[in-house]
Amino acid sequence: MMNKNRKVVLCLFIILHSSFIVSSSGCGARRLPDLERIFAPARARTGKAPVIVIPGILGSQLINRRTREIVWPSAFRSSTDGLSLPTTPDLASNRDELVAERIVETAKLARLAPDIYVYYELLNALRRYGSYQDGDWDNPPADGDRDTFYVFPYDWRRDNVESAQMFFRRVEELKRKLNRPDLRFNIVAHSMGGLVARYAAMYGDADLPLDDSTPPQPTWAGARHINKIFMFGTPNEGTMEAFATLLEGYSINEGLRRRIRLLNKLSREDAITIPAIFQLLPHTETVRFLDQSLAPLAVDFYDPEVWRKYGWTPIHSDEFRERYGRGAVRDEEGAPQRTSLAELDAYFVAVLARARRFHAALDADSPGDNTAPPPVALYAFGGDCEETLRSPIVLRDQKRELWRTLTEPREIRDATGRKIKRKEVTRAMYEPGDGRVTRRSLLGERAGAPRRSRLFDTPLHIVYGVFACDLHSDLQSNKTLQDNALTILVNEVMY
Repeated sequence: MMNKNRKVVLCLFIILHSSFIVSSSGCGARRLPDLERIFAPARARTGKAPVIVIPGILGSQLINRRTREIVWPSAFRSSTDGLSLPTTPDLASNRDELVAERIVETAKLARLAPDIYVYYELLNALRRYGSYQDGDWDNPPADGDRDTFYVFPYDWRRDNVESAQMFFRRVEELKRKLNRPDLRFNIVAHSMGGLVARYAAMYGDADLPLDDSTPPQPTWAGARHINKIFMFGTPNEGTMEAFATLLEGYSINEGLRRRIRLLNKLSREDAITIPAIFQLLPHTETVRFLDQSLAPLAVDFYDPEVWRKYGWTPIHSDEFRERYGRGAVRDEEGAPQRTSLAELDAYFVAVLARARRFHAALDADSPGDNTAPPPVALYAFGGDCEETLRSPIVLRDQKRELWRTLTEPREIRDATGRKIKRKEVTRAMYEPGDGRVTRRSLLGERAGAPRRSRLFDTPLHIVYGVFACDLHSDLQSNKTLQDNALTILVNEVMY
């Protein structure tokens, strides 16, 4: 627990981030559950199913495999490594020298600034209140098949299917080392980590179909490894904040993203090279844009020509293409990019198509009897007190003869010249959520989809859900949500 002076300093030093933030919501007085007292009896209980923690985007440390320089998180951009990946249509081959070796528990972004708690409080809750010991994937303890948690770091820039496949294989190897072929883990996943876990549960280490001619069919191959998935702020139907990142880049803060620009770690040009960001976009059935009269605007979101028309990516801008063509866009070694403009265009087509197929795989129904629950249950933990972007507005700038897309509300005029006040625009653009993921997306709600949950109108088999008032990147540290999750984890009877 931080002392009062430390907390005051931390509240003043507001640095907000997609996968981790220091949230002003924790700065005021509020009643919190006393987890020390609540779980005192549980600390003597042994035999709990092991847990694996999967962080969200930006939640794993990235280092250069050769120089060992920490490239993420860091206060400033590396002089030798960037966060951009190569851009060729062969997405699997677009690699650099960065690797993920550990989860980000705390981060220090300035010498005089306090440490930022990222996943520290979540892991500390498992240790302190749940009496789980830290596990080692390479050298698991003799009793690592119970009362133990493992952490799965991964390169959050890369394709989520690749991350899920790597996760599946690592769990298989861990079970071999533990000599427990029957063992199943409970997964605690934050944000995008929940998508990685869900894909691994539904498909094991299988890849996506190569094209749209073969619809994905879940095999639930991962169910032999996974028992339950606890999803903290997982965008099960995507998030328009990913679109905002592709549109504008990503500044380190949350509610004031475009007002306080402290450390812009992901530029617009970085973002377009990262397949995982595209895979966080809203799924086809839930995409919603508005025109200047706040009426729904039909948009074929996964058509590259639509992105070109509205200027949603620098790939199609004359300035970027000119710099790219003459080698002014650099690779991770500082050398000119070797990809041709034709390959760059093919990359964009490929990354959009793969994102759409990834969404289809997560939304797919199991073959056969869909009335029976799937073998892996889902638990939803989220926030629904913050205005959260769902519906950007597309405006036509007649003077400049170009399109403008709003991801933040402001006063506008409709086609007749009528003034629409900011409050009305806000209600049209935003929905309740955690500031990044809407409540609707966490629950996986889709119009017309069959209901599979007894608690919520969703095709996802969500057997439990609880909401709190916190921002997206603070959900894993929220004591009320931790209370609910730990209650389920520590009281479960070992299967």
